[in-house]
Amino acid sequence: MSKLSFKLLLLGYFLSLSIVGYPATPQKITHNWATELEMLKRIDLLPAYRTDQLVEQISSYDRTGGNDDGFSGKYSYLRKENGKLILADLKGSGVIQRIWTPTPTNDTLSFFFDGEKTPRLVIPFNDLFSGEVYPFLKPVCGNEVGGYYCYIPIPYQKSCKIVFSGEKLMFHQIQYRNLPGVDVESYNGIFSESDKGLLDEVCALWADISPSVNNFVVGLSTKIQVHEKSFILKPGEEVTFFESQVPGRIVGFEIDGGNSFEGDFKDVLLSAAWDYEKVEAIYAPVADFFGYAYGKSAMRSMLIGRQNVTNYCFLPMPYDQSASMKLIYAKREELKQSVVAVNVKVYYNREPRQVKKEGKFYTTWRRMIDPPKGEYYPFLEFKGKGHYVGTVQLAQSLRAGMTLFFEGDDSTYIDGQMRVHGTGSEDYYNGGWYALLDRWDRGISLPLHGSLDYSLPMGRTGGYRFFVSDKMPFEQEIYHGMEHGPERNEFPVDYASVAYFYADSPLVDRMEPTAELREVYLPEEHVYFPQLMDVTVGGRVNVIHDRGLRMNTEHDGIVRIMLNDVREGQYDVQISYFEKPEGADFQVWQRQKQLTGWKTSQSDKESLRERISIGDIQLTKQTNSISFHVRKNGNGTQFELDRIFLVKTK
Repeated sequence: MSKLSFKLLLLGYFLSLSIVGYPATPQKITHNWATELEMLKRIDLLPAYRTDQLVEQISSYDRTGGNDDGFSGKYSYLRKENGKLILADLKGSGVIQRIWTPTPTNDTLSFFFDGEKTPRLVIPFNDLFSGEVYPFLKPVCGNEVGGYYCYIPIPYQKSCKIVFSGEKLMFHQIQYRNLPGVDVESYNGIFSESDKGLLDEVCALWADISPSVNNFVVGLSTKIQVHEKSFILKPGEEVTFFESQVPGRIVGFEIDGGNSFEGDFKDVLLSAAWDYEKVEAIYAPVADFFGYAYGKSAMRSMLIGRQNVTNYCFLPMPYDQSASMKLIYAKREELKQSVVAVNVKVYYNREPRQVKKEGKFYTTWRRMIDPPKGEYYPFLEFKGKGHYVGTVQLAQSLRAGMTLFFEGDDSTYIDGQMRVHGTGSEDYYNGGWYALLDRWDRGISLPLHGSLDYSLPMGRTGGYRFFVSDKMPFEQEIYHGMEHGPERNEFPVDYASVAYFYADSPLVDRMEPTAELREVYLPEEHVYFPQLMDVTVGGRVNVIHDRGLRMNTEHDGIVRIMLNDVREGQYDVQISYFEKPEGADFQVWQRQKQLTGWKTSQSDKESLRERISIGDIQLTKQTNSISFHVRKNGNGTQFELDRIFLVKTK
């Protein structure tokens, strides 16, 4: 063969490689702002491993183990330089994935990249969340349930230093991912038309309040088929609604059971198994898996939740050989249970798991009533390789009063080392300031996080958070848990949770949802605090929320307070109120039923009279209120209510 012929043969060979998709020479790939931004919409990539890419967090948590997680500002910066606060000083290549605070200010943040002396990004702290400064747009950045959050990525090639210009910063979290060995293009604030179009797509997806599997049919999640099944599920019965004996992946599924999954008993379980594994990959009450809260649907994220009567999940679930999904109706001997009519849709394709590149989907359901004191409550403890992608948590107090159990910090150990430490339970869910009006005061759903419920009288709340671009990889093991109580894990609580993750190895055990663990806890004592009282005013009286509920009148007036959330029954009503020199007279009624005669709150010295019983009431949906009639007593024109207590008697 001539040299010319040999060269032509080699040329043809390399051309053929290029044609089938393998480049003749290696191509250098740069990780940049757009690469990272795309992760906020490419849910099909969620199973993919991130080898050697550790997620870590800088936060203002109290290093002593106490509860000063930002109040004093002591732990809210690394050091001072030229009178300014250094919040972060990150070395190596990486990307800032999330910034959170409940206390933004108008002071500026300056981002210095790669050792440069001039910051490339200077922005008022507030404007990271305002939606008024490009590219920090809503809903990828914003605020709700008391917390301000920003998920716009900020990549850096060699380093990133964040400098705060104000004198004091309180609570904050800065979450970032290390990218060792990756060629990263640092943030420069210059956006191409392609970049802008991509951000528009992400914002549109996050703003869509009607989640659909069609939002995520891309990449390995294309070419979907639909399997539908309708059936009647009876107590004590289980029905397999999807089964496959060939490799593939579930792109999403929907379960319509009407209102059958609501109520105090969570007796219908969702079960799924991959590749004949001994322990189910999913085994949880349907209500908990889809983010219900205390008997009612609550979560409506863009990935999992309930819309109208349809429960949906769009987290991809690849498998190697087989898949089986079923509903199990656990039977209660002491209770008559109704049959459940179910309609199911499963969206799937024949794209097998890429074994070396992707993990299988798993969940860990857990409920602990009064967890051991001194120990964190674990969402997940797992050995193997994978990444963590979501948490749903219900949190119920076992002691009437303020929801102090939600002061607990989250803590994450990856491969034996603590990588993430939070500043409070509602902070973990991108919230803040529970028990304050229009903050963490009710259930609110956002694309990746939210509050499931909040009720001071019932002493309960809950939250959810999904990790997409910020999923937490681990190579060997992960521990992810939450403290109960402000300090030392001492608060008596009832926690239930579902942890969502991908991994290379199956579960080795699971918790059994027993009859007791499938039942919603109903407290016997309830406390109404003034800041969230539902108040209606009649007559010539005005009401001020201060330390208590202060009713001011120069004449006669009436203030009605709704006793919401509490179940029907008979209750002993108790009140705490302030006696003081300017105290007025008051009576207490339940609609037209007089509970007390006129009493005075006037006294020479101010004092708090605690838990004074004013009689029994029958509480129904029509009579769930009490009213305070207030009149002037000489110079006394104020009646100041501290709290209302209900103690169930029958």
